[in-house]
Amino acid sequence: MSDTTELREEVVESVPTVVATGEDAQDIVTTNEEDLVSEDSLTFSNGVIEKIVAIAVRVVPGVVGMKGGWVNRVQDAFGQRDVRKGVTVEVTPESSVRVNISILMEYGSYAPKVFDDVKKCVVDQVTGMTGLEVAGVNLRIEDVLTAEEIRERSRRRGELTEESEETKEEQPSEQ
Repeated sequence: MSDTTELREEVVESVPTVVATGEDAQDIVTTNEEDLVSEDSLTFSNGVIEKIVAIAVRVVPGVVGMKGGWVNRVQDAFGQRDVRKGVTVEVTPESSVRVNISILMEYGSYAPKVFDDVKKCVVDQVTGMTGLEVAGVNLRIEDVLTAEEIRERSRRRGELTEESEETKEEQPSEQ
């Protein structure tokens, strides 16, 4: 064998791979050549990756919240919250993860900057916590909310106290 072929085989053996298993690819399994000989494995539920992404995205400036589907709206109506709302994960044929995110963006934010910040945050957190490669981040901006809409949304969810509402009213308007 040539030196290039041997080096390539060493690199391939040392790089973890991701395998989807279970019904509808519900689990993500990381393995390498050594794991095939042993019975050890590290498995991530898609829900774990979705939760890591959802928590990470919430701290990005310009992201007001996440936008889920009809199931999430039903849950919200009954007072239940799904932390993973607005996030789905797919395992690619290359055994990496593609992340789809739907957000609500703050009015006045620059969408390309929000996208870059979301992508960096997601890649850092998913790779840092799981060792998985992120093949792509797809960001969909579902709505743009004004400061007033954000306050009303928070009030409906019981996130604002009377004191914080008064403080907001005392501050000059941003118009």
